[in-house]
Amino acid sequence: MDTSIWQQFGMALGLGLLVGLQREWAEPKAAGIRTFALITVLGTASAHLAVSFGGWILAAGMIALGGLMVLANLRRSGFKDAHPGPTTEVAALVMFTVGALLQLGMIAEAAVIGGAVALLLHWKQPLHHFVERIGGKDIQAVFRMVLIGLVVLPLLPDRSFGPYEVLNPFRIWLMVVLIVGISIASYLLSRYVGARVGSIISGILGGLISSTATTVSYARRSKTAPESSALAALVIMIASTIVFARVAFEVAVVAPGIFWQVFPQFAVMGAWMAVIAAGAYAFSRQKQAVVSEPKDPSNLAAAVVFGGLYALVLLAVAGAREHFGDSGLYLVAALSGMTDMDAITLSTAQLINADRLSIDTGWRMMMIGALSNILFKGGVVAILGSPRLLARIAVLFGGSLVGGGLLLWFWP
Repeated sequence: MDTSIWQQFGMALGLGLLVGLQREWAEPKAAGIRTFALITVLGTASAHLAVSFGGWILAAGMIALGGLMVLANLRRSGFKDAHPGPTTEVAALVMFTVGALLQLGMIAEAAVIGGAVALLLHWKQPLHHFVERIGGKDIQAVFRMVLIGLVVLPLLPDRSFGPYEVLNPFRIWLMVVLIVGISIASYLLSRYVGARVGSIISGILGGLISSTATTVSYARRSKTAPESSALAALVIMIASTIVFARVAFEVAVVAPGIFWQVFPQFAVMGAWMAVIAAGAYAFSRQKQAVVSEPKDPSNLAAAVVFGGLYALVLLAVAGAREHFGDSGLYLVAALSGMTDMDAITLSTAQLINADRLSIDTGWRMMMIGALSNILFKGGVVAILGSPRLLARIAVLFGGSLVGGGLLLWFWP
């Protein structure tokens, strides 16, 4: 006896019960826990029959299900409390398809889709609340991301050009899509959370969107409101700490093969800065941040500028390695990291992945870029912030730079 068939039907029954449970709890008058279980099992059974009798069996099952849904809606249309919208009916068709996927042995895929359907149905209020909170600017940010990622990217050639054969238009723009995507996701999250954001979450979102922009914003605020310096120092420190998590994520995306060889170094540095940030939090008396309105990070001009900067860093790193050795590479990393950590991180990870850089040199370049970025933000605070904020940041960033220097010196 083939036990895999019973596994498929068992999964169909379980996933149908899960989605049906949510539907019956949310819409008692609609299809419920038993109906969805039967629909998913029907999908699996139809797919098995289709193997022997032809695909028309599967199509007939879906058509019959659609017809039953139409009849059920017609019966309920005269009721005063008839539930509006086709959500339940569409969910039923999806679960029929999930049942069919199980027959193909796609157990994991079916489980993910079924679970996602249950969550989408259950998160009705939060999702609608999210849509209500976002405005025209936010919708524009989403569709700029669509333009950048789904329209422009596929049109670019995926081959290398230029000196040193490191300029690949498709891969360069793919890095733009990655960075803009991270920033837009963080921006929309900050818009959703809104005024309830505390200092810790404010710093985390600031680090995900732009730690440099966060530093500028809070430094300026401290100039006119020196009493907010403790809070500003905490947010800036948290944002600067999150940069190391962002760097690790970017490496994992663009060069997963080297991730575990560079992750420990950045984990140690991130942990050290987290300890310093925890100390800043302990000395901060204020519990909540008055969060600035985040700026839309999807500006197309900024995306093009980042793409150009990324390409320049690729060229600079390749040229420095060719003509000056490791010392030239570290200088490029320090200069690039001052203004943008993403460019030096992504370009270095790509070059390591292509065997153009050693892993040891590459992670040190990224670390030097990160330390250079911290030093640059310290200069921003010195110019734009209050003396009180500068005193706090000097201690926090000073400890961070010392830790980073020791890591570079003693790491084998």
